[in-house]
Amino acid sequence: MPKPTNILLITSDQQHYDTLGVANARIRTPALDRMASEGIRFERGYCNNPVCSPSRATLITGQYPAWHGCWTIGVKLPEDVPTVGEVFQRHGYESILVGKAHFQPLASAPGSESIECQPIMRDLDFWRGFHGPWYGFSHVETARMHGHESHVGQHYALWLEEKGFSEWRDYFQQWPRRDDDKYRGPEYTRGMRVWDLPEELHHTHWVGERTVANIERCAAAEKPFFLWASFFDPHPPYVLPDPWATMYDPAEMPIGRYTPGEMEDMPPHLQKTQEVAPDYAMYREPGGQGLHGFHSHLHDEGELRRSMACYYGMVSLIDQEVGRILGALDRLGLAEDTLVVYTTDHGHFLGQHGLVAKGPFHYEDMLRIPMLARRPGHLPAGVVSEALQCQVDLPVTFLDAAGISAPGAMQGLSQWRAWRGETAPARDWVLVENRHNPTTVHLRTLVTSRFKITVYRGHDYGELFDLEADPHELRNLWDEPRYADVKAGLLLRFVQAEMEREPTRMPRIAGA
Repeated sequence: MPKPTNILLITSDQQHYDTLGVANARIRTPALDRMASEGIRFERGYCNNPVCSPSRATLITGQYPAWHGCWTIGVKLPEDVPTVGEVFQRHGYESILVGKAHFQPLASAPGSESIECQPIMRDLDFWRGFHGPWYGFSHVETARMHGHESHVGQHYALWLEEKGFSEWRDYFQQWPRRDDDKYRGPEYTRGMRVWDLPEELHHTHWVGERTVANIERCAAAEKPFFLWASFFDPHPPYVLPDPWATMYDPAEMPIGRYTPGEMEDMPPHLQKTQEVAPDYAMYREPGGQGLHGFHSHLHDEGELRRSMACYYGMVSLIDQEVGRILGALDRLGLAEDTLVVYTTDHGHFLGQHGLVAKGPFHYEDMLRIPMLARRPGHLPAGVVSEALQCQVDLPVTFLDAAGISAPGAMQGLSQWRAWRGETAPARDWVLVENRHNPTTVHLRTLVTSRFKITVYRGHDYGELFDLEADPHELRNLWDEPRYADVKAGLLLRFVQAEMEREPTRMPRIAGA
């Protein structure tokens, strides 16, 4: 009888698609390059929402945010939504989360209770006794911060104390905030890049070490696993211990640039990013919160280069831990029994189109994501695929690879047979949602092999790009008469996609 298939999902946070050494000679990622040489590298991987919580919820539910309910950050993923981990557990699997979750907001309220908020995050007695069950995971080791943010705590802080590092609070932003905090600084850089935290205590090491420990635990118990190793970087702030913080020369960083005139035909929220002091008051509404990206994006070129150098270092440190995890699979004889997928939650801007970080800006830099899949002996090796991929497909694909039927509530398509080369590509469109405010910032994008079209709630403007003729997305064709028929065809395809993605939770079993 064949052994059960283990599933190992490894993710970073906010990683640009062009940060794999196998495709970008400026960055060093030997472990990820190894994954690419031993499996499939997908050139057209996309997120289904370019915001952390909705994207991560999709990765465990197999549903789009409009269905699972976590429609933006600061919104709780309802705890009654079925998850892929629950399905795996019903089939005898251990279901494990190590690292970032971000399923719940940084505040708690009746009916929307959160354990991912202060003061609970720093209540180590609580976390000492909490390891799940939670969102379909039977075992949880989680934390919430990026870099040295004040959100630090949870199981990561417990690990730091187990290492004898009781003074960990002194190496992160203070909570509650204090004016004399040495780590306070600009929004994205926090005023530093070289972090004085000892390298061996960085949270990237924690995720790698605890992932290996949980794989070893499952191997010793001869228990199949679904394990999500969820790294926190390269999300800003750009801070990192040496040597990783300075391993790349800022002068050699290929920062993106704004092309004069490229925003002239774009929606107003994008045009405003190039103003010194833009007014985004028109987008505020009841039920809304802070809007990511709605500020001036005019940054000093030297600052962008320093940021990118640290960003690359973050990716390289993650790569080191990916290598440790792959090595553990080899050492334990689990490589051929384990499907490994590496990806991220969404993309990132470092100057492209004059933008920084993230926001409701549906360029390829924001929507495209790195994606690798490897299972020796079951998936082809060294393949570069142009087939469209997206996150909502991953839970269904994981179940299919393990020989388990996916529940009808899931909306993704299994990519397993297509990855194996047994069928044609599984999909010819990807749909990306983004509802960052209840009504004023609400957009959706349809991506096909050649075109990308974006519509905005309550507005007659939009975006249309020909990715073949204009791969850098410098000319919005929405109002271009020559593309009127293409636009009409894509809008019809948009409606068809909306219908095709409708789930069938319960089968029809009788005539009435």
